[in-house]
This record gives sequence, C-alpha cells and structure tokens, in this order.
Amino acid sequence: MTMTHDPESSEHSRFASPPPCSHDAPSTDARPPNEVSLHCPVLLSENLVLRAPHAEDIDAIAILADNPAVATMLSRMPHPYNRTDAKTFVEASAKRGNGNCVYAITDAESGRFFGCCSLETAGDEKSVELGYWIGEPFWGRGIATEAVHALIAMAFRTRDIDHIDARCRVTNPASRRVLQKSGFQFQGTGMHAILSLNASVSMEWFRLDRKTWMSLISWANHQR
Repeated sequence: MTMTHDPESSEHSRFASPPPCSHDAPSTDARPPNEVSLHCPVLLSENLVLRAPHAEDIDAIAILADNPAVATMLSRMPHPYNRTDAKTFVEASAKRGNGNCVYAITDAESGRFFGCCSLETAGDEKSVELGYWIGEPFWGRGIATEAVHALIAMAFRTRDIDHIDARCRVTNPASRRVLQKSGFQFQGTGMHAILSLNASVSMEWFRLDRKTWMSLISWANHQR
C-alpha cells in the first residue's frame, strides 16, 4: 500500500498506545492466502475511533484528499481528487479485498473524520504493510501516531505475522518521525511510483518486527 503522511504524517491507498481491541484469531479457511478475509475489528484508543469508512465520510474524504500536499506523499492517490473518487474508495474499502483492512480515523468524542489508515497483506503471508494519511487541518496533533499504535497492536495481537513494513518519502520528515516513534527501524531507500506526480520518487522503507514490538510494550508497561 504505502500511505504515509501528516506533517505529522500521510498516505492513501486506492484500495491508510495499544488500545482495547479484538483478540479473535485470524481466519484460516481453505482459500488461497491472498484471498483470506481477515478480521478488521473497530479499534478504540484514548482519543480516536478507527472504523470502516462509510457513506457519511465521502464529503470529508473528498475535501481533505483533494490536496497536493497529501496526494504527492502517497503512492496511489490521484490529484485532483473528487467526490466520485471518494465514493469509489469507500465502496472498495467495504469489500476488504485480499484481506486488507481500511479504517477511517475519527475523533472519539465528535466522530469527526481526520483521515485513513490501513493494513495490506503481503505475498509472504508473514507480513503486512501499514499505510496512513491525515487531512492537513489536523496535522501536528499526534493523530497519526495514535492511530498507528492502534493498528500495530491489532495486527500483532490478531494475526500470525512476523513484521510490519511501512514506507514514506524522503521529503516527509514528519511521517518518518511517526514511524520512528512507533518503533520502526530504517531498512533502506528505493524508488517508488507516485500516481499524482506520474513519476517515481525516492522512498524510505521501515520495518517493525514482533520481537521489537513486544519489547516496547513490556518497557511501556514497566514504566507505568
């Protein structure tokens, strides 16, 4: 997927604080691995609710996503971005194709839409890719970091994966900080296509493995 940006962070896929979350085991039916429907529970954190995007989000998505400062940081977000794009995105998200989970990031009190985050399955079955984007009016509030922590916790607690990958543009230091604060370790750089630019740009690749995450959780609990 690759969505990362908010100055604090962001990224959007064309499908984007460990909280209370479901501990149900992932589905293990007989379908091919890339077609297994994985559980995508609603996630609650201190200030946020992460839930499936729905029709009431379409206008907010269209407004916040129609911003080159967001689109040029994401691999698969077009620009301009209109209401039809938002409607298509919401409808596609509901299908959870290939086991992907897409969430609307919303305010726990008001329900206000802030952006999106997601997990996308990888070909090796032992990893997922994390993505996220936050609308520009909400940058710098720690929203991306809180949402990422919630998504990481859900992924490691409900899925038999070894690690989570994420990418951000080298020109996006705010998104880099979100990943670093969440325990991700730098792996390298490479070129990656950006739809809104019709070009490839330099991206940084980060990884968080299960052992590191468990150590961070243990340390956080000890600090309390």
